[in-house]
Amino acid sequence: MLKEAHAIFEQLVYWRRDFHAHPELGFDEKRTAEIVANELENMGYKVRRGVGRTGIVADIGVEGGLTIAIRADMDALPINESEDRDYKSLNAGIMHACGHDSHTAMALGAALIISKEKFPGRVRFLFQPSEETADKEGISGAPRMIEDGALNQVDIIIAQHVDPHSPVGTIAISSGSVSGGVDSWFGTIIGNGGHGAHPDQTIDPFYILGHVIIALNAIVSRRINPFQPAVVSIGTIHGGLTQNVIPDKVEITGTFRYTDPLIHQIIRAEIRQAFELSRVLGGSYELRFEFGGGPNVNDVAVSQLIQEAAVSIFGKNQVLPGTPTLGAEDFGAFTEKIPGAMFTLGTRIEGDERTLHHPKFDIDELAMPVGTALLVGTALKFLRDNSTQ
Repeated sequence: MLKEAHAIFEQLVYWRRDFHAHPELGFDEKRTAEIVANELENMGYKVRRGVGRTGIVADIGVEGGLTIAIRADMDALPINESEDRDYKSLNAGIMHACGHDSHTAMALGAALIISKEKFPGRVRFLFQPSEETADKEGISGAPRMIEDGALNQVDIIIAQHVDPHSPVGTIAISSGSVSGGVDSWFGTIIGNGGHGAHPDQTIDPFYILGHVIIALNAIVSRRINPFQPAVVSIGTIHGGLTQNVIPDKVEITGTFRYTDPLIHQIIRAEIRQAFELSRVLGGSYELRFEFGGGPNVNDVAVSQLIQEAAVSIFGKNQVLPGTPTLGAEDFGAFTEKIPGAMFTLGTRIEGDERTLHHPKFDIDELAMPVGTALLVGTALKFLRDNSTQ
């Protein structure tokens, strides 16, 4: 599989750089989806367009047996690319800064190799929109694809994510919670504004804000079991229009992460308690939460399948244990429904690590045959090892 993936290296690079130069935000991946659909149809896949709004579902093989799904996300981020390169983003303010361009290219490469193989059962590719963001109803691409039947008759699902901190040629896989669940929260502290020279005649929302911030920052350290991973972070604070006027209100927003659903509810309750200080200090508040997705939990058996396939292709020294992160990934919406697992792919540029979501992000493209080969090897191993034919 690795040899076959290396044989299409130039095609993988072409696809990846084309997607990188033409990034599209969540639920607007029209050009990307059209290219993906056309390529898959040319390979002989049965293709459904517009799944989960702008997603693509493509099947090959025989219905009635086992089905494995391979998921790749297509959306980019609202970031200005700062690095000058031949394939730099042509869309101002939008950049593939999380590796989804390579995820899409490697999945297409896997589809190309699989289209030439004989195997029992069926392989389904899910090219997903909007992993990074949600729509106006707070729903991201994975749940939208599920609503449109993307997982119907699928037995297991696999995916990968680039890791710019690990060397090329390595993959990492572990079972259990591998990425965090996420909520966004949006609060408004309401006081009673007035002249900056007469704070005694006001209820200063900034004064209240200070106490709320202290309470928010104490949630993880003082209210959560230290053996439970969790993060509460403040992202924005907006208030006031000029230097000598105390405003009526201050807006504050943030995010929190967790791996245990019980901790999810505890953190929500503790954030409400922090904002209740507004009432104690004479003001009031408004607060709402936006659910961003649950934790991504790798199934034990699927993780073992990926690990065994990786060892057979690359050797055991190249297969590392996965490192859990509280970074969010809506692949967890799939693994809530069926067994699944995501592995990480080493893509480090030696001497110049490019962090995810950074305006200079990039990958060492020599990693792409590795990821492609493992997608193919895992899918074929699952179908062949479990065939009843």
